[in-house]
Formats: sequence, C-alpha cells, structure tokens
Amino acid sequence: MAEKRDYYEVLGLQQGCSEDDIKKAYRQLAKKYHPDVNPGNKDAEARFKEINEAYEVLSDPEKKARYDQFGHAGVDPSYGGGGGFGGFGFGGMDFDLGDIFSSIFGGGTSSSRNRNAPRKGERVVTEVTISFEEAAFGCEKEVTASRIETCDTCAGTGCKEGTTPERCANCKGTGTVTSSNRTPFGVIQTSVECPKCGGRGKIIHQPCTVCRGAGLVRRAKKIRVSIPAGIDDGQTISLRGQGNAGINGGEPGDLYVTVNVARHPLFTREGNAVLYDLPISIVLATLGGEVEVPTLDGKVKYTIPEGTQSGTVFRLRGKGITNLRGGGRGDQFVTVRVEIPTGLTKEQKDILRKFGEALGEDTSAKKKRKIL
Repeated sequence: MAEKRDYYEVLGLQQGCSEDDIKKAYRQLAKKYHPDVNPGNKDAEARFKEINEAYEVLSDPEKKARYDQFGHAGVDPSYGGGGGFGGFGFGGMDFDLGDIFSSIFGGGTSSSRNRNAPRKGERVVTEVTISFEEAAFGCEKEVTASRIETCDTCAGTGCKEGTTPERCANCKGTGTVTSSNRTPFGVIQTSVECPKCGGRGKIIHQPCTVCRGAGLVRRAKKIRVSIPAGIDDGQTISLRGQGNAGINGGEPGDLYVTVNVARHPLFTREGNAVLYDLPISIVLATLGGEVEVPTLDGKVKYTIPEGTQSGTVFRLRGKGITNLRGGGRGDQFVTVRVEIPTGLTKEQKDILRKFGEALGEDTSAKKKRKIL
C-alpha cells in the first residue's frame, strides 16, 4: 500500500497546533480542492479525500491523541496496531480493547460512543472598537456576530412543516449498526455509522425548505455587550451561550468579543495610569504660575512651581483608569515639556540678552572658530 503522508503535513500544520488552527486550515484547503471547484480533476479529488481523512482524525480529540502517540498505526488497522490501551479507530469503526475483554469475559457486549449525544455548540469570535474614554469608564456596545442558530421554521427538526422525521429502522434510531466477528480471542463486536441514515438515527423524507434538513441556519445577530470600566486594548469578553447553537439539543457555545481601544490624541496608558505631556513656556517654567491640565474628567487647575525643569513629572491622584478588578482608579502623571521659543524679534532677543547678562552670562556674539 502507498505510504500515507503525515496528517499535520497534509493540512500544513505542526503538531501541537490548536483546534481552531485545524479547523481553519481544513476549511481553506477543502474549499480550494473541493470537486465542485475542480470538476474532472482527479488530482484535486485525491487531495480532497486526503484532506478530509486528515481532518477526520485531527478534529477528534481521542483519535488525535492516538495519532500523536502512535502515528497512523494508532488510527488505521492496516498499519499493524501498537495503539496502546486507549483503543484504535478503524476508519469509522469504534474499536476499543475494552471490547475485547468484555467479549471474552462478559459475553460479547460492546460499548460505543453515542453519536447522537448532545454536543455543545462552537464558540464565535468577533471584535469591537471603543474610545479611550469608553475603556476608562466602561460602556455598552452593539456587535454583529455571524452565528449558527436553530432554524425557526422547523424548530430544529429539519423537517418540512407538518411532517416529522422517521426513526431509522436499520439502526433503530441509534445511528450505529453493530456486527459480531468470531476471533481467536472470542466474539468481538464493532459499531459503524449507519449507512442508511448517515449516523443521525432518523430519516427526513421532506426536508425543511429553509435549512434543507440541517435544522440549523447561519444568521448575523446583533448583540448588546457590556464593556467593563478599565478594560485594556486586546482583552476579550466572554458571553456565555451567545455562540453557535448546540448539536442534538446540546447547550450553545460562547461568544468571545475582543476589544480594540482607539488611540487618544493627548493621553497614553500604562496599566491603570494615564500619561500626559504638558507643554509650557520658558517664562512659565521660570516664574511659575497656574495652568489648566486636561484629564479624563475635564480640565483641572495646577500650579507650576517657580523654576520647574523640563522633564519634571507631577501626579494627579485618582485621575487615571478605573481598576478592572475593583479598588478605585489609577493616577495621571503629567510630564512638563518646556518649549524653547523660535522666530524671536530683534527686540525680544535684546530683552533675552539683557536677562542673560543679569545672570552673569556672556551673551555677546562670538566669532565662529574654524574647525581643523
């Protein structure tokens, strides 16, 4: 038989990647190599099958764990076994060493995973942009999330109005069919997906015209999000139950909203502190005086001490960002930036020279020295 490629290589991933990485890679590749997009292309068809086989294993936590430990031997019987004591996956069959022991010592019964058991819906991720002030004090925003919901027309049954699904007679509604095989170890039972109902346990003869029998539809939903005071750029808010609808009656997933905080023209943030550069004139820095300082709460008055140097920092207590976990607000730190005047008139320069002379400085024009 032909040697199979590594499943991670098939999806262009590295071992240790996340569940989201696996789903994203699969969707991109499946869309690229889908037979409908590449009609008559045998290479694309083979690639599509390879991609689906890789995803079928890596998207299942149990199969993925066996594959990570034992490679193809852990999930494909044709590679000879060695799958450890966690069981093997035989291309759609659930086969566990527990089945062998129960077959030998317990009369040939087999347990398999319930394919129609309730499953929690997948999470949905979206973003929202807020202002610097909204991050500081909190706000409410409306976000639009594209999520999977239960079809309103059929109430999730997948059936056309006035009809009901038929219980699959082949699997008796379980979604799986069991076969028994006698081996040197005893009778082994294996369960496979029911070929008649595709593992659903029911057959829909007249599907819903809206969801086409799926029982689920994708919609853009507007949701109000309460953003707490003190949230920082890049942090995420979780809204339980606002994600995709669950499968088989399972609870819905969660909605994750990542917050992007816009830049402020005056302020920057450092933790819960607000930083601000205050430009003042050389006269004010020298003689001192009262100034107005902008804060998140509006302008406040502050007295600049006489002889303040450029780079001096003073604190405005309680004028910073609200602590996200409680405990009040941070402070605002104001850095003084003394601006040197430019474009002075002759009269202004003369006044400045006299001032320098009064301080004992030589303000006379000096000849430029020739640099050798």
